[in-house]
Amino acid sequence: MTCPELPDGFDLTDPDLLQQRVPLPEFAALRRAEPVRWIPQSGNVAGFQDEGYWAVTRHADVKYVSTHPELFSSTLNTAIIRFNEHIERDAIDAQRLILLNMDPPEHTRVRSIVQRVFTPRAIRALEDNLRARATAIATNARGHSGSFDFVTEVACELPLQAIAELIGIPQDDRAKIFDWSNKMIAYDDPEYAITEEVGQQSAMELIAFAMNMAADRKQCPAKDIVTTLVAAEDEGNLNSDEFGFFVLMLAVAGNETTRNAITHGMHAFLTHPDQWELYKAERPATAAEEIVRWATPVNAFQRTATQDTELGGKLIRKGDRVGIFYAAANHDPDVFTDPDTFDITRDPNPHLGFGGGGPHYCLGKSLAVLEIDLIFNAIADAMPNLTLTGDPRRLRSAWINGVKELQVSVA
Repeated sequence: MTCPELPDGFDLTDPDLLQQRVPLPEFAALRRAEPVRWIPQSGNVAGFQDEGYWAVTRHADVKYVSTHPELFSSTLNTAIIRFNEHIERDAIDAQRLILLNMDPPEHTRVRSIVQRVFTPRAIRALEDNLRARATAIATNARGHSGSFDFVTEVACELPLQAIAELIGIPQDDRAKIFDWSNKMIAYDDPEYAITEEVGQQSAMELIAFAMNMAADRKQCPAKDIVTTLVAAEDEGNLNSDEFGFFVLMLAVAGNETTRNAITHGMHAFLTHPDQWELYKAERPATAAEEIVRWATPVNAFQRTATQDTELGGKLIRKGDRVGIFYAAANHDPDVFTDPDTFDITRDPNPHLGFGGGGPHYCLGKSLAVLEIDLIFNAIADAMPNLTLTGDPRRLRSAWINGVKELQVSVA
């Protein structure tokens, strides 16, 4: 059965489309009629020498692809579903050094090392510090006499400070991380005038920064996470290159995603005032998970079929790219009651905003949930009457559901 509600040539990764909106109506049409659909792409528009990709939009199918890495590889074409059309294949292949783009068993080895950073004990040890930081961020923002940008003044701050605190980056360097990560993911947005070369240079600068940290700790070990990860390589730790790419992944996966979840969450609260009033009164523990479901900061990743296989009644050929659309899965009515309703008391909430399970399930989920919970508690205390003064300005991106600017005011 074909999907007549989806126009010919409609591409779910078109950055012009995603700068305007997440295509939720089209996702709904696909889930109903053709939950696994071939999306053709002309030329080399996504940076891959192929004819397109399979779009997977049902919750169950996204989970299936995510939990079967032996059938659906993250390494072959990386997890990024669309690059700049001018990217060289060597630049794509170089990204296989990032954990996000690894398959088992190499992924298993590296993940087993870096997950030491995200143990429950490590996250608990940060909680009081991050609570104080969240309070300071919200209190400082309250001092604005007029409209201000929620993204730069509030949403970006706690994720950056958390990463810096977590792995020992000096807090004074957090602006560098913000700038580098912005440039790495902004290649589709002409407002930033970021070329592919600038993005690659930013990635190299961030990796070099992290590698220098690793080298320093090897010479002068300290009681911190960096030392834990890089000291005594022969005892199963990261080498300097691996640590550099780990920090690069953190800068995007741990900064951009949480920042956008917080921004989308604030916008959702201010456009659903009943939920904001409920939150301020009751502070439900379920709110953070619903914010992530609603925001779905990563719209899609991709996998590549390692062999011929069937999915959703379609034959996926070896070498085909498969797009897993988390935003579509997070609005699947077979899983969520009233999925288009923002409900901070939603429970259970088996959303896929942290991935669909399997080896690439988000390492930093506990930290992200903690950050979201802390910052909204702080905002509710310091700025309970926050109001919108402008529409969100969205990032032009093929795969990140990002907001560049959200103007607000303290009433």
